Amino acid sequence: MLPLTQMSSSGPTDDRNVTSSRSRKLAPLGIIFGLLGLALFIYFVNKVGVAEVTAGIRRLGPAFLLILAISSLRYIARSLAWTKCVESPYRLRFWDALMARLMGDALGNIVPLASVAVSEPSKAVFVRHRLPLMVGLSGLAVENIFYSLSVALFIFCGTTTLLLTFSLPKALRYASIGALIVTIVIAPLVFTIVKRQWRFFSRSLGLLASRGIAANWMNKMTPRAQTFEQRIYGFYERNSGSFLSIFALEIAFHVAGVLEIYTSLYFISPIKPTLLTAFILESVNRIINVTFKFVPLRTGVDEAGTGMLSKVLGLTTAVGVTLAIVRKGRDLFWSGVGIILILKRGFSLRGVQEESGGEPQLSDTLKRAKS
Repeated sequence: MLPLTQMSSSGPTDDRNVTSSRSRKLAPLGIIFGLLGLALFIYFVNKVGVAEVTAGIRRLGPAFLLILAISSLRYIARSLAWTKCVESPYRLRFWDALMARLMGDALGNIVPLASVAVSEPSKAVFVRHRLPLMVGLSGLAVENIFYSLSVALFIFCGTTTLLLTFSLPKALRYASIGALIVTIVIAPLVFTIVKRQWRFFSRSLGLLASRGIAANWMNKMTPRAQTFEQRIYGFYERNSGSFLSIFALEIAFHVAGVLEIYTSLYFISPIKPTLLTAFILESVNRIINVTFKFVPLRTGVDEAGTGMLSKVLGLTTAVGVTLAIVRKGRDLFWSGVGIILILKRGFSLRGVQEESGGEPQLSDTLKRAKS
């Protein structure tokens, strides 16, 4: 649940205590998932051979800068999409959106088990000097709806191509069919919710409050949820003319991902890659990102999934593991950029990590920032 407005003066202390308690409870799980991922990472690197992985990274060499340049297009595409999801009279500058996205994604990578709960609201807080918080959050929500639909379409096309083109092991075939079914269900459901303007969020909160489940908190959040839903559905009604351009930017995000994988394989693989191979690998990477978002940097999981799929696609497991490591290097680079921007804005990393469980804490930190 994302806080939507500034809380009253009587609320922040209690909410900080709740957030702190929640963080302490989640910390052991974050450590466990991180250690399991690290163990899986070490296992697959050792299985394919450290020498082979090192050789692949060495072949990439300075071309890693090209990978970073291509990956920047992904941030640019989604930042531009966010600016188009902010309604007048408000306006979000591209540069502000890009910096906020870098900082928010960095937070999502360094706060265990809180990627979405921390990353997305923090982006709106990071541009609060430009936009009211509700405007920033609703714009993000609209952009995420378009992104989710594009991901569903991309995964559907990728898994369909994989199933129709390659002979798959039983486990991978069942996983692909499962992903296909999920996208077939999710995409129409999201479209229907927006089209019919279902007040699912606020009504769920009201129902929980009526059952006596955290009634005070639910009653406090229900009107904020209603306002949030009104802004999202209002955008749908008033800005249909911009839908195509926003969706095109989300598709550009995926196209840049395919280009990035193709370029990486061109340098690290002794076998010449194809755009079809890169397309399928990127679509499966989207599935891994969505399914295992709770694993820090998808450590181990990405190496396992990409390694096994690469073998099916006619490459080698070592190439797939190396590709996943290159992606990890890319993520670490952009996370480093985001952390530097956070520190440059006057934040304390420890303070942000402790306080990023909700908007009031982040906004308090923002107010204390020097810029």
